[in-house]
Amino acid sequence: MSIFDIVGPIMVGPSSSHTAGAVKIGYLSKKLMGEKIKSAEIYLHGSFRTTGKGHGTDRAIVAGLLGMKPDDIRIPDSFELAAQEGMTFKFEGINLRNAHPNSVKLILKGVSGRELEILASSLGGSRIKICQIDGLEANFSGDYPTLVVHNLDQPGHVTEVTSMLSHKSVNIATMQLYRNHRGGDAVMVLECDQEISPESILWLEHLEGIRKVTYLSLEEAP
Repeated sequence: MSIFDIVGPIMVGPSSSHTAGAVKIGYLSKKLMGEKIKSAEIYLHGSFRTTGKGHGTDRAIVAGLLGMKPDDIRIPDSFELAAQEGMTFKFEGINLRNAHPNSVKLILKGVSGRELEILASSLGGSRIKICQIDGLEANFSGDYPTLVVHNLDQPGHVTEVTSMLSHKSVNIATMQLYRNHRGGDAVMVLECDQEISPESILWLEHLEGIRKVTYLSLEEAP
């Protein structure tokens, strides 16, 4: 347990789980998109849905999608700032099976037309977990540079990805493999100790059998 689990994070607004965690979910989702978000469908589950409005969960998520962090004093004004930036959004309620009470499903579209669906949970103390990407299981916190590769479930893709990372001197901290069924859709989630270059991401995207590559960089935009 860290000191932040005891005293809570540096943040704006009343709840570490309903506010700071919600901002962080939005912020990491924007980082995973890798571009400015044009529209967002936001589906609140559990206590996010029932009590989140009083804690500012709705404004917190939109603030994160705009690129704000939990200590940003502009969080209460996120709706107005989204309108100024041309980002549209809407909220709906949803009942998710086997989901943490503080969960949200996001359907995002970027300015390039790129689409991304994310299911994430706020675990308290501003800790979060990305639970699904594009309907396939995932499990990472956003504390490391993270590579998510959707591919056909066929031999060779794991070796292609890990060999590329080794060649680029990128150390793998954790690796998770999921698939919906044998020979179907699969996903690799790799948390790394170093950042991965844009050229390497582009190389992966053009490999046969790779459906989609999503990358969470922890580097700040210039």
